[in-house]
Order: sequence, then structure tokens, then C-alpha cells
Amino acid sequence: MRRRLLATLLVLIAGFAQAETWRFAVIGDIPYSAYEQREMPRLLELIASEHPELILHAGDIKLSSDPCTDELYLDRLALFNSSRVPFIYTPGDNEWADCRRVSAGHYDELERLNKLRSLFFAEPKSLGQRTVPVERQSAESPENLRWKLGPVLFLSLNVPGPNNNFGMGRTAKPEYLERTPHVIDWLKQGFALARREESAGIVIVMQGNPAFKHFAAGLGHSGFRDLLDALRQETLGFPGQVLLIHGDTHWHRIDKPLRDRASGRRVENFTRLETFGYPIMGWAKVIIDTESPSLFRFESHSYTPAPIAEQR
Repeated sequence: MRRRLLATLLVLIAGFAQAETWRFAVIGDIPYSAYEQREMPRLLELIASEHPELILHAGDIKLSSDPCTDELYLDRLALFNSSRVPFIYTPGDNEWADCRRVSAGHYDELERLNKLRSLFFAEPKSLGQRTVPVERQSAESPENLRWKLGPVLFLSLNVPGPNNNFGMGRTAKPEYLERTPHVIDWLKQGFALARREESAGIVIVMQGNPAFKHFAAGLGHSGFRDLLDALRQETLGFPGQVLLIHGDTHWHRIDKPLRDRASGRRVENFTRLETFGYPIMGWAKVIIDTESPSLFRFESHSYTPAPIAEQR
């Protein structure tokens, strides 16, 4: 009996010794309001107290109607660089594609995107007080990044909502036609690398919600069809787990919305995480767990403001 118990204990100890975990935090669509701007430093501190290896921001760093000024960009850059945790940001439509709106300053969208590139993606490393190295796709698309955490490959893609800057008509805008092939190529390169290196999983971060429900019904939005076709094909050919993180529609959820075109069945190795978004402040913790069959575990955290006495 003693030998049996000892053998069982040794097996359990060996299992615990082999299990490895890594943690990262996810936010997006923040800060929009004066309240969120005031509270965000505390949110970053609360996240840091949980000791994640990274904070990922899935885009939209201001209200769409706020003017896209250099001053606002510099304010957000300083905020992100104040993070004690390495901070990786992906552009959203509010800070470049929507800047053409009169309320946002009637800027040229490409000029604003290039400004973001020069400020937030000037070097091959994350933002934050402590940084981690990242690989940029090219000098022309430095915002598309690649890095690793544990057994997982991460990709960020410049894919803004609400329709990937496709345009209002049936004919795509020149900007969409120029950017999207590079985005899809970066996605395919990432999957190819993950297969070669036998990565356990891939995490993809972008801002736009690609409307999976419409895509599954054959009614995919024009700006997302090609991207989702490539994502589905690559996911079906990948033996590991795939996690897509996006913001845009401000509805925090974790689900499995991708369907196999041939069978109509849910693609089981694909998970979607949508961030919290205005007016709800919050963050998600993602745990990479090599002992979990699904590889990823999730914790959702709503934000509680500091007591009045602490705010003074």
C-alpha cells in the first residue's frame, strides 16, 4: 500500500514539475472619457500587481470624435510607457481611420497612421518601463508585430473596425487594397513559423470585430472576408490552439465563433476574446497553461474605482 501511495505521489510531483504557465493581460477601447483617463494609471497598477508578463492593448485609445492631435498621441504614449509591465499596442480606427471626420479634426488618415507609426512603433520593442523585443513586419508596416511568450507565438495586425477601412461603397478604398495583402501575408507567415517551430498556440491581436456570425452565414463584411478566409484555412491546418483578441464593439466575451465552411461545425481549436470597452472598464487575464487541453485559461476582471479618500 505504501509503495502504491509513494508511486502515485511521485507521478503527481512529476506532473506539477512539468506544468508551466505564463500570464498576460488584455485591454482595449480605452481610455475614452475624462473619467477613464483619470483612472487608467490605477488600472495599469492593478494589472501590474497581478504580475503578468505583458499587457496587450487591442486598439482605440480615444473617443472617435476626439481630435487626432499630436498632443493626444503623446499623452497616450506617456501613459503606456508608464506601465510597469511591458505594453504592446495595436492601432484602432479611432486614432487613424476615423481621423478624417470633421469632429476628429478632418486629418488625412494616412498621415495620422504614419504619425502613430513614428511614435508608438519607432523601435523593435514594446512600450512600458520594462520592455521586451518584438519583430516588426517591415519599415512600411512597423505596427504589425511578432513576438513569443513561452510556447506561444503572438502576432499583431493593423485591422481596424468597423469594416477594416474598406470604404462605404462596393469598391474598396486604395488604402485598404494596399494594406490588407500585407496583413494577410503577415498572418500566413506567422502560422508557417508556428508550424515549423511546433508552437503550442498562436495569439492574434487586432482591433476590428470581423463579424463571425455574418461570415458563418455567408454574409461576411466586405473588409473582413479575405482575412477570415485566410484565418479559417490557417487555423484548420494548425495542430495547436488559436486565440484571436479584438475590441471594437465593446462587448466582453470569450467564445468559439469560427465555423468550418465544409461541415458547418465549430472550429474547436479557435477561441475569440473581445476586450472590455467603454463605458465598462475592465481587463482580462489570459493564462497559458501547458497542462490545459485548451492551452488558454481566462479570468475577467471588472474595474472598481478607488475610494474617494484615496482619490484625493
